[in-house]
Amino acid sequence: MTNSIIEKYFPHLSSEQKEKFAALPALYEDWNSKINVISRKDIEQIEERHILHSLAIAKYTSFTDGTKIIDVGTGGGFPGIPLAIMFPNANFLLIDSIGKKIKVVEGVAQSLGLANVRAMQTRSEQVKEKFDFIVSRAVTAFPDFVKMTKHLVSKDNKNACANGIIYLKGGDFEGEIARFGNSAITIDLTNYFSEEFFETKKIIHLAM
Repeated sequence: MTNSIIEKYFPHLSSEQKEKFAALPALYEDWNSKINVISRKDIEQIEERHILHSLAIAKYTSFTDGTKIIDVGTGGGFPGIPLAIMFPNANFLLIDSIGKKIKVVEGVAQSLGLANVRAMQTRSEQVKEKFDFIVSRAVTAFPDFVKMTKHLVSKDNKNACANGIIYLKGGDFEGEIARFGNSAITIDLTNYFSEEFFETKKIIHLAM
């Protein structure tokens, strides 16, 4: 399995990053055979639908060294694991309320030697730490997600991009973000990727 679609959009990866991205599909296929966290259809398209989709955030912004990021409702580790490979000097906490999903995250992170990843079975409401960014792939309606997670955001900005929530979402959600006014911006993923899968996909960035 090559990772040509990743290298197509991120041509300046280090050899170590290339190796880690190349190892991901087989790792997830193996874990998925034991603990089902990704649908059969999606596991066949994992590079595009999970890894590259997660890396849309890396197209939108770069995280400076020492940035703290929490991935809420990470499932099997998306977008957190691909972002942790892309930004080895940023610190990631991946959380999910379902223990078997966290087991997969821990297994994948360990296999890849990702020292910048922690995983925890918990809910966002129970986390007391502060983070520069909250990332997630559409776990619930956006206003509900903001309510659940806004206490996690640090006020101390150290990135070019304002601290807050960076949310990957598909479909029509203009009504969901209208209440946030100019604090919320949306970016079409077709700005970054040409594959058909991304035609309805967007990033929401809510500065907090």
